[in-house]
Amino acid sequence: MNTTIIFAYASAALGAALALGGALRARRSVSRWAFVAGMVMLAMERVCNGLYVGTSSLEDMHYWQEWGLVAATFLPGVWLLFSLTYARGNAREFLIRWRFALVGAFLLPPAFGVLFRNALIVAVYQPTEGSPLLRLGPSGVALYALLLIAAVLVLTNLERTYRASVGTMRWRIKFMLLGVGLIFVVRLYTNSQALLFRGVDPSLEILNSGALLVAALLILRSLFRAGHFDLDVYPSHAVLQSSFTVLLAGIYLLVIGVFAKIVVYLGGDTAFALKAFLMLLSLVVLAVLLQSDHVRLHLRRFVSRQFQRPIYDYRTVWRRFTEATASRVEQTDLCRALARLTADMFQALSVTIWLLDDRSESLTLAASTSLSETRGRELGPQKAETSAVIGYFRGHPGPVDIESSKEDWAAALRRWQPSEFPHGGHRVCLPLIDRGEVIGAIALGDRVGGVPFSLQDLDLLKCIGDQAAASLLNVQLAQKLLQAKELEAFQTMAAFFVHDLKNAANTLNLMLQNLPVHFADPAFREDALRGIAKSVAHINHLVGRLGLLRPELKIQPAESDLNDVVTNAIAGWENRPGAVLLKDLQPLPRITLDREQMLKVVTNLVLNATEAISGRGEVRIATSQNNGWVVLTVADNGCGMTPEFLNRSLFRPFQTTKKNGLGIGMFQSKMIVEAHGGRITVDSEPGKGTVFRIFLPVRKSLQ
Repeated sequence: MNTTIIFAYASAALGAALALGGALRARRSVSRWAFVAGMVMLAMERVCNGLYVGTSSLEDMHYWQEWGLVAATFLPGVWLLFSLTYARGNAREFLIRWRFALVGAFLLPPAFGVLFRNALIVAVYQPTEGSPLLRLGPSGVALYALLLIAAVLVLTNLERTYRASVGTMRWRIKFMLLGVGLIFVVRLYTNSQALLFRGVDPSLEILNSGALLVAALLILRSLFRAGHFDLDVYPSHAVLQSSFTVLLAGIYLLVIGVFAKIVVYLGGDTAFALKAFLMLLSLVVLAVLLQSDHVRLHLRRFVSRQFQRPIYDYRTVWRRFTEATASRVEQTDLCRALARLTADMFQALSVTIWLLDDRSESLTLAASTSLSETRGRELGPQKAETSAVIGYFRGHPGPVDIESSKEDWAAALRRWQPSEFPHGGHRVCLPLIDRGEVIGAIALGDRVGGVPFSLQDLDLLKCIGDQAAASLLNVQLAQKLLQAKELEAFQTMAAFFVHDLKNAANTLNLMLQNLPVHFADPAFREDALRGIAKSVAHINHLVGRLGLLRPELKIQPAESDLNDVVTNAIAGWENRPGAVLLKDLQPLPRITLDREQMLKVVTNLVLNATEAISGRGEVRIATSQNNGWVVLTVADNGCGMTPEFLNRSLFRPFQTTKKNGLGIGMFQSKMIVEAHGGRITVDSEPGKGTVFRIFLPVRKSLQ
């Protein structure tokens, strides 16, 4: 039995063992079951590879390699699912955002492998020297292209999870990410080779087996670290932006593509595969070194010692602090950014931020690089402990070493900030103080290399704590202001809503009082039914208009004639008393619009115009074409609007000049017009009238 077969079966056995272990431990975790399914698929693929290498029949080689490719078609879906959910606290958001890519990863590769299995490998031949070669068919080339893309996406997501994690969270998941990443780094290489030469070289399969063997050992190391599946890492949604994986993959594929063309031009190079693989490994090693906390720490200290330079560049520190916190408008996001920034700046793997609750009775976990939300609740401070800690920090506003003190407040802080490493250095806690009041605390521990905190470290930490407290206060005040605005809007809406409901209730109540007295009168019963129907219709209309206040509007565009929409909207308005309706509808090109939604806009504008007229007046409706736009004009000679109302209130919800209006119609109309890619303008003067113009694009393609 040769080495390739041994590696294939050994890696399959280890992969199956990891899948079994994961299945026994898996509960209701998507990432765990994705890991189990992925390991099963890898094990099946390696078994097929072992059978393929172990046979001497070209027909059997074709058969087993073909089934190995079929097993590989299920890898993109399960491993992309794993990379989107593993250790992520916001996994649901990523699954929604990546749903189309995920569905494609689950459906497209198996479609090529199952439906077009006969076109995966079109020929197997034995050269005079070396191992047999398998020529890929059209389906096989497409499949390898999909596998290559999937490998890049999986690596990109793993990289984003790694970069979003800090401190002990990174330490817990590091070996799992390294193991899975190694599998797909090697597959990036082998898949690119298969695409370059339009064939499968069995000699490269030992690399996939070896990668799975090493990865299994790394993953096994990770499985012994408690809680590595239960972390709350919150990566950015901009997965492909500034991705080091995409950069490395692009550089590698570009260089190898050019290298392959040169080799073919010069007549071939027997060591090309080895050179390409070494180039890939060099890029990976470079990426690992650049991400090493130890390397960066020792580099900074070397520069500080040899060139007498301060450890911290304060201009860079404050720039980073400002960039990390300026755009945070939610307290949770701000605390996560602060924890990440503090951990990176001081090379502390464990950073936890505790904030005082609204009643100032207990501290709650706001963000941590080492504790999950569940673990934070388990370690949650008691009321007496919080009082002791807050009482101490009121008299000692600077950072303190909580290892050396034997008092109760220090013991409580040590319990809240458990140490992951026996030689991680002393733990330090800094109170967050604003205007003399303690609003929280930042605890640091498990420093890289166990380096103690120097006076320079503590001074910078104190400055960061003061700025963090000010930022937290600003966010809290902004949230209170937002809540006040929301409450004001709700009260305004409730006032209109309750007013109209009260009128409907009074009508129904009057009918109910008269019902026992006049029930025998058929005319009363008929009138009562009409009144009930009118009241119910009014309530339904009111609820329907309130339901229009959505954060976004979905339209269903179709090719239509705006003149037809206008004609349908004003049908029956010509003989309305008190208003003369004048029409001037010019021939228009057909445009793409949602007829139902645009009908609401026209109806609302005409209704507003007629209601603005007191006594006799005119409402003019015109359509025209101007510089690539169709224009709808609705004008009246009614009461008009003041400039202040136009600038501040016209298109805002719950702002109206009507006695019985809700102030929703123009807000809704503006949303509909803008959803069509158009715009709405208004000219008005008190006492003279108002002119609304709607501009809709003629050739704009709507999604």
